Amino acid sequence: MVLPVENRIASDRHSRAQDALSLLSTVVVGKVPEIRLAMTCLLAGGHLLIEDIPGVGKTTLARALARVLGLSFQRIQFTSDLLPTDIIGTSIYDPEARRFHFEPGPLFASLILADEINRTTPRTQSALLEAMEENQVTVEGETRPLPDPFFVIATENPAQQVGTYPLPESQLDRFLMCLTLGYPDPESEAELWRGLDPQKRLRELPALLDPEDLLQIRTEIHDVGATEAVFRYIAEIVRLSRASRELEQGLSPRAALGLIAAGKAHAWLDGRTNLWPDDIQAVFVAVSRHRLAYPRGSHRDEDRLTSLLKAVPVP
Repeated sequence: MVLPVENRIASDRHSRAQDALSLLSTVVVGKVPEIRLAMTCLLAGGHLLIEDIPGVGKTTLARALARVLGLSFQRIQFTSDLLPTDIIGTSIYDPEARRFHFEPGPLFASLILADEINRTTPRTQSALLEAMEENQVTVEGETRPLPDPFFVIATENPAQQVGTYPLPESQLDRFLMCLTLGYPDPESEAELWRGLDPQKRLRELPALLDPEDLLQIRTEIHDVGATEAVFRYIAEIVRLSRASRELEQGLSPRAALGLIAAGKAHAWLDGRTNLWPDDIQAVFVAVSRHRLAYPRGSHRDEDRLTSLLKAVPVP
C-alpha cells in the first residue's frame, strides 16, 4: 500500500500529551507500552479495564492519568455489599424545605476508578452500564447527565481469586480496551527497592491538559483519515475472528468501531493525520482481548490473537 502524504501534527495539545506520557512513565516505571495504550484509550473517549493481581500499579496508573489530564477523580472500592445507590447517589429529604433533593454519588466525576469491580454483585456492576454507554444516569425516573468527558477505569482481580463475580459480556463490551500490567522488569523493580516513591511522584504530577483540551483532541482524532485499503484490512481481521475455529464468538461491529477509534488515537499520539495498519496492530490485542469468546474450559490466550493478526496480509 502506498501511504498517503500527510501533515505531521504539531499542535500545543499534542506536545503536552507527549509530555504527559513521559511524566506517567516516571510514576509507573517499566510500563511504557501499557501507559501509551491507556492514554490512547482515554483520548479515544473509551473506558479502560485493567486485569491483574493486586500490587502491580493499577490504582497508581489510574490516579496518575487523572492528574496529568486535569480531571476530577473519584475512587470507588467495589465490595460485595456495595449498592447501586452508593455509587449513583440518592434523594434525601430536607425537613426544612419539606422536599427531597438529590445527593450525587461518587460517579459524578470525570474519571472514575472502579477498583476491584469484580468483587461486587452483578446488580451493582450493571449500575455502571447506562453511565458508561450514555454518559448519564437515571435516578427515580429523572435523567441526570454526567461530566463530559467521562471515563471509567476499572480494575479487576483474576477470576480464580476468592470472592469475585465474573463481569457479564454486556459489561465487558463497554470497555474500549483491556490491559494487563504484569510484574515490572528487574531493573524497574530494583529502582523501587532503591527508594523510588511512586506516591510522592504522583502527588507532584502537574495537570498538563484539561477537559476542554480532551474534547478538542477527541475531535482531532475523529478527523484522522483512513484509506479504503486500511478499512478492508480491518474488515478481514474481523471476518477471520468470526470464522476462526479456535473462537466461539468473533469481534462484533462495535468491536470493529473500537479498533478504528483506538487506531486513530494511536496515530494521533504518533503525530500522524492518517490511520495506518501499524496502528491497528498496536491496539488489536487490547481492544480484542476481553471481547472474544473462547471454547468452554479454555483461557484467554494472547498467542491466539497474535496468530489471528498475522494471518491477515498487511496492505
